[in-house]
Amino acid sequence: MTKIAILGSGGREHALAWKLGLDMGEENIFVIPGNGGTPNNHPLDPMDFKALKSFCESKGINWLVVGPEDPLAQGICDTFAGSAVKVFGPSKAAAQLEASKIYSKRFMKKYGVATARCLYSSEAGDPQDFIRSLNGQVVVKYDGLAAGKGVTVCESEPEALEAISDLKTKYGKDVPFLLEERLRGREMSVIGITDGKTIRLLLPSQDHKQAYEGDKGPNTGGMGAYCPVPWYTPAMAKAVQNHVIEPTMKGIREEGFGYRGVIYFGIMMTEEGPKVLEYNVRFGDPETEVILPALKSSLAELIEGALSGNLDSVHPQFYPETFLDVVLASGGYPGSYQKGYEITGVEGLTAGTLLFHAGTRQEKGKLLTNGGRVLNVVVRGKNLEEAIRKVYPETDKIHFQDKYLRRDIGRREGNL
Repeated sequence: MTKIAILGSGGREHALAWKLGLDMGEENIFVIPGNGGTPNNHPLDPMDFKALKSFCESKGINWLVVGPEDPLAQGICDTFAGSAVKVFGPSKAAAQLEASKIYSKRFMKKYGVATARCLYSSEAGDPQDFIRSLNGQVVVKYDGLAAGKGVTVCESEPEALEAISDLKTKYGKDVPFLLEERLRGREMSVIGITDGKTIRLLLPSQDHKQAYEGDKGPNTGGMGAYCPVPWYTPAMAKAVQNHVIEPTMKGIREEGFGYRGVIYFGIMMTEEGPKVLEYNVRFGDPETEVILPALKSSLAELIEGALSGNLDSVHPQFYPETFLDVVLASGGYPGSYQKGYEITGVEGLTAGTLLFHAGTRQEKGKLLTNGGRVLNVVVRGKNLEEAIRKVYPETDKIHFQDKYLRRDIGRREGNL
């Protein structure tokens, strides 16, 4: 039987452990370092590749499924090259699609992927002129990884200039950054699994990034998600295929990337059609917490197809219902917050409700908060309206001090 190690400690990793446990048996799943809800935890540093390799080889691990972006950006896939342990994730070269916003944008331009107009900080041209030409309607992006928090969406020229100033204060006066035309429309995520030649898409989903209801406040790692997206029509899917998926895959093939893993397309559906906001090179969080429950067929089969280069023979099947996830967060997140509060009520959830742990830990028989995003409560409904109706009574059963959640997940304009 295949033994699988999952690298990471969030809700995404718990969802991966749950789904792969259904496919392969929970006893064959190891989570590094894991959290208060994941099985078979091992407290290793996800960035200590030498120790990870030694552990995986000693345990007879066959696959290492990488959850977070940092190990991929630092070349974990390359470190394990030639090992009996196969890493499900892209090479360091391919991981630049997420690790560098500027690299990613240049890739999109080279291969004709639909995206917004932009200016790089290293390009000739005055950033202020670019900002003024768009009436301050720009997005300022730090070039590197910032855990989903290196992006400022601006409404005015002063706000954009302040965002650039903030980046220079935080990262130094020569900080690389990207200025991008602010797109208007409806945002969604499309996540696929690829062997570098073929891609198999999972169901489209929508994340809710802002901290507060009505999409207000600072960006977070994500306060909730649902799938599928009811307004996403077959015509939209065809446009995404033609203008986003196919040119991206052409680029991946032509660049010769070693890419056996996940590619995430953050897409804005504008009046002119779909445009890519960003790539990620791993499963999104909290999207994973809904797209994996919606996958009726085996995730392990998709991973096997990607790792063996035979993904063209794998055809995923999906449930017809809607899946919705509400994140329970620590008060103060994404700013400062307290840890160590006892969590109660999880045993009272209705049968069929899924609970994916994120920022939790076990101590002396108690479940305690241990992060900004604490728990993911996931329900299944015959449609989005029913899922929304079902989820909040479930979230109300769980208690911890300073618990915070958004009560409008799934209620964006145009959904209901």
